[in-house]
Parts: sequence; C-alpha cells; structure tokens
Amino acid sequence: MVGAVTTAEAGEAAAPRATILLLAYRMGGTIREALESAVAQTVPCEIIVSDDASPEPDDGFAIAEAFAREYRGPHRLVVRRNERNLGLCAHINVVAAEATGAILLFQAGDDRSHPDRVARALAFFDAHPDVALVGTTVDEIDAQGAVIARRARDPGFRRADQRWLLERGSFVCLLGASMAMRRFVLDDLPPLQGMVEDNMITLRAALFGEVHCLDEPWLDYRIHAGNLHGWVFAHGGGPDAKRQRYERTLRMYAEIADDAERCARTAAVPEPRRALGLQLAAMYRIEANARRAMLEGRKRDWWPHIVAGFRHPGLRRKSFERLLKLAVPRRFLKL
Repeated sequence: MVGAVTTAEAGEAAAPRATILLLAYRMGGTIREALESAVAQTVPCEIIVSDDASPEPDDGFAIAEAFAREYRGPHRLVVRRNERNLGLCAHINVVAAEATGAILLFQAGDDRSHPDRVARALAFFDAHPDVALVGTTVDEIDAQGAVIARRARDPGFRRADQRWLLERGSFVCLLGASMAMRRFVLDDLPPLQGMVEDNMITLRAALFGEVHCLDEPWLDYRIHAGNLHGWVFAHGGGPDAKRQRYERTLRMYAEIADDAERCARTAAVPEPRRALGLQLAAMYRIEANARRAMLEGRKRDWWPHIVAGFRHPGLRRKSFERLLKLAVPRRFLKL
C-alpha cells in the first residue's frame, strides 16, 4: 500500500458496521463523484478508496487523496493505492482484508451509491440473519451521469439457492457492483482468483445460504466503453474478434469452476452444501470445456461435452442446441 490518507471525525470508539470497498482503475474523471456519493451515506461507515496502480496521466488517486484531506464528516475515509496493478479479483482480496466492517459493499470508482444504500443494506441483513449476500437492480447512467435506464441488470430472481442455480443453468449471478455481503464470504474461503467476481461471489454465498436480489436500486451503474463485462462479452468484429470473445468467456468459466471447487472443499462449508457446490463447479467446467472444443473447430470433439451436458440438468438445453449444430448445417440455424 502506498500513499494512504485516513480521515476519521467520529465513531472512533465504535467501529462502523459496514465498509464500502470503492475500487478504481483509470477513473480520474469520475472518482470525485463516486466519493461524494459514498460520503453522503446516512449512517456512519468505513470507506476504503483503492486505486489499482492506474497509469499516468490518470489522476484519480491524487483527486481521492485531496478529497480525503479536505473531508470532515462522520465516516472513516481511507485512500490507498496498489504499488502494481493486481486486476479486479486480487484487488478485492487486498482491500477486503484491510476492511473492518462486518458488512462489505462494492462500489466502482465510476458508479454512485444512493445515500441510503448502507442503511438499507444493514437493515436487510438485520432482518435476514441467514442471508450472506444481497444484490439489487441498478439505475444505469451514461458517461455524463444522466439516468438512461431504471431498475436495470435484473438477474431474473429474488431468492436463489444452490439447487435453483443448478436447475437454471444459464449462469445467472448478481451484478458485482451491486453486492453487499457478510465478510465471511471472502474471509472464510480461499482468495479470489480470476478476471470477474460476480459469479464467483454468488456461488460462494450460496454455499452458506440463499442469495437475494432486490428490485430496488441502491446504486447508479455507469455504462461506458471501459466496463469490464462489456470487454469480456463484447460483440461485433470479424473472426479474430469472435475467437477472442470465446477465449475470454471460456477462460472466465474455467476460473469460476476453479474457485467454486476450491471453496466447496473448504472446512467452513457443511457437507450437503459441499456436494451441491461441486456440482455447480462441474456445470461451469463442462461449459468451459464445451466452448473450448467448439472454438477449436473439431466437431468430433464436441461429443463428450454434449453427453456430459445432457447428464447435467442445467446444461440440457445448451447441449441440445449443440447437438443440432452438429446435425444441421449452420446456415439453417439461428442459435
């Protein structure tokens, strides 16, 4: 950690119950707006602003340092910077380890938390002691901060458990930017490894209980060309772009499978949930392997993965589609 600035005006005797992990990379243009939304929270909380070694000329870290030096208010505000770029998941590991709150909330340096976000998260967890993770729909905003869509990014469920996720099979998850969680989802399980945290944390929380999504936005989610999911799932371009997209996606599924398997095998997970966790890991592994076979273009190599998919409830539809692609010329299909 380099260049840390800490500001604490109140509540030193009683540590805040919640920590906002405000993560930034090349967000100099939006970090002040993100900070203003974080310190506007209606209950005292800890806010850790962390820059992932953004390269020059990005000045987001300097802006956050100056903001913290001038800040006077009820929140504990910490500004830090990684000495080298870690990537999203490793960045989360580092900052979460420094957090003191029992409830952790994510916020990117280009998003805005609604003023009552922390208060509503704390009230939700108080009312639902067995729930480890909650996410919400979000209000999408454009690069200038204007709202372009209300209640967006709905994953299609309000309550989900491991069995629901297995049956669904469409790899649904909460939007990482909207998540609030009990810290044991990270502390009691192996460190996150990989590109994208959304699916990993959703599966981790399901090892301990239900995952909830509320249709009541607590966050403004900024849409722009630099969104991570836009990069992973970017469409368009020629054959090379399509191949790169497939490579990123299958790598992501393989990383999720690795994380789900590591977590399911830890001592903190009770036995019935361990078995279901391993089944979920297998679902992602089958999908990663199937996409690899499709990418390499040898249709005879698709068969083992199609058969494995038919044996898995959540992958039967995808396996049927791939079987059609083997049997029917692609020009006749719209799959």
